Amino acid sequence: MTVRAAVLPAIGAPLEITGIELPAPGPGKLRIRLAAAGVCHSDLSLSDGTLRVPVPAVLGHEGAGTVVAVGEGVTRFAPGDPVVLNWAPACGRCPACARGEVWLCAHALNGVAEVYARTTGGTDLHPGLNVAAFAEETVVPVSCALPLPPGIPLTDAALLGCAVLTGYGAVHHAAEVAPGETVAVFGVGGVGLAALQAARIAGASRIIAVDLSPAKEELARAAGATDFLPAAPDTARDIRALTGKQGVDVAVECVGRAVTIRSAWDATRRGGRTTVVGIGGKDQQVTFNALELFHWGRTLSGCVYGNCDPEKDLPVLAEHVRAGRLDLGALVTERIGLEGIPAAFDNMLAGKGGRALVTF
Repeated sequence: MTVRAAVLPAIGAPLEITGIELPAPGPGKLRIRLAAAGVCHSDLSLSDGTLRVPVPAVLGHEGAGTVVAVGEGVTRFAPGDPVVLNWAPACGRCPACARGEVWLCAHALNGVAEVYARTTGGTDLHPGLNVAAFAEETVVPVSCALPLPPGIPLTDAALLGCAVLTGYGAVHHAAEVAPGETVAVFGVGGVGLAALQAARIAGASRIIAVDLSPAKEELARAAGATDFLPAAPDTARDIRALTGKQGVDVAVECVGRAVTIRSAWDATRRGGRTTVVGIGGKDQQVTFNALELFHWGRTLSGCVYGNCDPEKDLPVLAEHVRAGRLDLGALVTERIGLEGIPAAFDNMLAGKGGRALVTF
């Protein structure tokens, strides 16, 4: 069957919106009709080679849709079931999974090396981050799908697959923000907006949003920010001025640039926590001196996929959505079709966004 998809023909090449040939789902696999897919900065990182995957590939890893066919042996799902795609399925057997750190599973991305479809000309295609969500339909292993909890609009549910899990998990799992603590979020894209909402849900007393674009202030405040600061060389000093010259208890960096990580670190109080969510390139070198590491007593930690277990966290997030505490629509700044994905990449490079949501 031929469906339309956004194909990355080579690293650094522009995406091609074209027809691809999808096979019927084999044993243990599902065919899913996409309702929507979010355009995440990680997709841009895949296209430019910051994150390496086999190409040609169909990108897109944040999506939701409806099962249209199941392969032999699949019992968890049936045609008609709504699902959220899970781009990093845990194997349950590696040392990380044995420790309960499923977000660090050694085999989560094994599927990217597989051939899952072909171009109409017969060229093999890989699924960019396992699920190939930038297409009208996709075929995935059953481990790459999660049941959509009831009461969540299918289109908006796409955002649960990456942005919301990552932003929520960064605040609740990685940084463990407690009621009354102060939080700064650097970068008000899709993940940053989710982190702002998560900080509000956690009961943070002051939530400071930081972004290069002053135009994002309205988005940030709607998501829960009590304060907004345009990113500048003196941002850390400005944050300390807002927090009694102490700095915030927790800084969450959602950009992945050395200067932003360093600013988040400098904005964190003595003994506080700096959590890095953004994916930066190898050229982004962050430096610290030995004395400051001792003196400030801060904790600097990375955060993969929000340190989440999607199987456990998705129902929790759904309950927040149903209760009105988490607004998925507030993360979406633009609704586009497949043809709009290249422009959405350009917007990310220009520092614009929220989240562009591809609807099918």
